[in-house]
Amino acid sequence: MTIAETPAATDLGVAHPLELTTEAEVVRAREVLAEAGLLGQNVRFAFFANEEPAKAEVLAHRDGAPADRRFRAVLLDLATGLSTDNVVSVTRGEVLSSREIDPPREGQPPIIDAEFEMIEDVLNADADWVAALRRREIDPASVRAVPLSAGVYDYPEEIGRRIVRAFGFRQDHERDHPWAHPIDGLVAYVDLTSRQVTRVIDHQELPVPQTPGNFDDPQQVGPQRTTLKPIEITQPEGPSFTVEGNRVRWEKWDLRIGFNEREGLTLHQISFDGRPIIYRASVAEMVVPYADPSPVRFWQNYFDCGEYMFARYADSLQLGCDCLGEIHYLDTVIADDLGNPQTISNAICMHEEDYGVLWKHSDMFTGSREVRRQRRMVFSFFTPIGNYDYGFYWYLYLDGTIQLEVKATGIVFTSAYPEGGSPYATEVAPGLGAPYHQHMFSARLDMTVDGVRNAVEEVEALPMPMGPDNPRGNAFRQSRTRLRRESDAQRTADQSRVRTWHIINPEVTNQFGKPVGYALLPEGKAALLADDASSIHARATFATKHLWVTRYDPAQRYPAGDFVNQNPGGAGLPVWVQADRSVDGEDIVVWHSFGTTHFPRPEDWPVMPVDYTGFTLKPVGFFDRNPALDVPPSRGGHCSMNGDSDGD
Repeated sequence: MTIAETPAATDLGVAHPLELTTEAEVVRAREVLAEAGLLGQNVRFAFFANEEPAKAEVLAHRDGAPADRRFRAVLLDLATGLSTDNVVSVTRGEVLSSREIDPPREGQPPIIDAEFEMIEDVLNADADWVAALRRREIDPASVRAVPLSAGVYDYPEEIGRRIVRAFGFRQDHERDHPWAHPIDGLVAYVDLTSRQVTRVIDHQELPVPQTPGNFDDPQQVGPQRTTLKPIEITQPEGPSFTVEGNRVRWEKWDLRIGFNEREGLTLHQISFDGRPIIYRASVAEMVVPYADPSPVRFWQNYFDCGEYMFARYADSLQLGCDCLGEIHYLDTVIADDLGNPQTISNAICMHEEDYGVLWKHSDMFTGSREVRRQRRMVFSFFTPIGNYDYGFYWYLYLDGTIQLEVKATGIVFTSAYPEGGSPYATEVAPGLGAPYHQHMFSARLDMTVDGVRNAVEEVEALPMPMGPDNPRGNAFRQSRTRLRRESDAQRTADQSRVRTWHIINPEVTNQFGKPVGYALLPEGKAALLADDASSIHARATFATKHLWVTRYDPAQRYPAGDFVNQNPGGAGLPVWVQADRSVDGEDIVVWHSFGTTHFPRPEDWPVMPVDYTGFTLKPVGFFDRNPALDVPPSRGGHCSMNGDSDGD
């Protein structure tokens, strides 16, 4: 087993506009901003990432040609709350644009580490907060505060101010997980700029759950199993993929890997056997809306990408724990609050894994008995954000299939569980509740199926009524509807009709004269469950539909808008589609909302086994026949054709 590290660049020279950010580029961007007078003692970086060129510019780029490397930096003055949105060219050493953000209209920059770190001091300086804890006979020094994004509600005094809402959790000792001891019925509203508590809501005193949830304490967990035998995954001849910088080639696949603190892992210019499929794929937003309507919890709705830049906390992955087999890691570079480079080692994991049978047939007429093993290329990263941990796994398969799997684990958010029960939570330990909630994700899929001019068709099963053409009532056919405008292309999944969406190229046909295409296969789980008149519905409108299709616009990157934190709603997809542009045979972006509705189980406590969600993109008419016919039989003694079982 080997670990291949990618060395950090030491200068500003890059060979492609989509290469990974380097430490030198972060340093230079900070210098340019400082030279322009945009930095100061209280100014912090709320966001920093590569400002990718427009698609046409990237597609026109030729190897060896110079690339203008641009970065977007959102700056926040902690003392005044003033924020600016800036674009810097490190290649030319210039600030290309700079503007002041209007929070009441646009929303606030994301919450940053410096603001999280001061919350307990602010709370413990507030007389009402301390008094509420004392009434509960709780020492304020034992309380871990959890500041959370505030959303937007009918509080006129909060307009234009940076607000968070904070819960308290008691920590009984240094290694004690405070999530087991929520101080429920109590919440504080905090102004981050003035560093003051603006309101304390002490709704009711509920008993603090006492049972510890220390899943990493051997005395509480008990003796570990001794029956699991080791599993070793080896590739004696090495992996089948190659990595040059951020470009990866595996079998017939060719693509580039990207990373930024808002979206995390991104995939670029994905092609199969020289044919383009996706220009850019990412998870562009996610929201976790909670179901408890109580006075202290109704506002719990977290946009982990847009409000927290969750990928800035990405884990450094460990061989044998997070990734197993012949692994290649990529380091990534982000900027910390002060604009200094921060390298996350082993942030991205790449490896191959066996995936059972690819295709198989034993023929009764010819005696032919053939079987081939499926294999997939895996690109992954994991990031903890508060109580939850999310893993994002992109898979490429030998038969041209593309898949995204999101893994949710960690610790469920907790509440006190009242003696009479709760219609909005599960009791997971004595007196401890886990509120119901959803995890909703939005994948941004900039499609280029055999070219940039694509269209989308909704395809579903259509049962046929009995009649002269269907006398026995067994018939059903396929219904296809072209989604011609953005107003048409706002759709929900329907598994009762096997509804899928085919992204096709009307200008390229296969041998049967049909447009080549890829089918988006949704899981078809629930969309956003909040009421249409709710604040979260307005702010997370993207999650109310499983499918949106828009005309490509390089400025339209995030489905809930650029600045999600305290955005009043309506930004992103609902605004863009008002233009009702044609999406029929145009340069289009497909947005797919998917996710899970979580009614926590006792088995999810004290740490949650992985829950899965995702989607699949499958070739439909993209190839003229099975593209995996050329996959060779297994060799090296792993497959016997003399009657032994194939296994899976």
